Amino acid sequence: MLDWLRKLIQIKYVGLLEADVARLRAENRALMNSLLSTAGYPPVEFPEAPKPQALPRLRKRSWHQIQAWRETGAARDAADDAEFGAGKPNGPVVHS
Repeated sequence: MLDWLRKLIQIKYVGLLEADVARLRAENRALMNSLLSTAGYPPVEFPEAPKPQALPRLRKRSWHQIQAWRETGAARDAADDAEFGAGKPNGPVVHS
């Protein structure tokens, strides 16, 4: 119950912050155009702010998918180590 209430409050808070940011952007545009017109320059048209997009839902992986991912990562790291000379007696080659 507390988690639900916390999420609800957080969503409303984020919405209020986004509305405040939009208001401040509009004020900044108006102030800058006012200053430019005082200096004798034409007003500047700003591109519209990008619309927020919903994040894609992350898919939960099964344990065998996670294990396969770890194995391929370990094999790739071992191949990289062998390629750069980690197994050589003088040590790895430092690339700068």
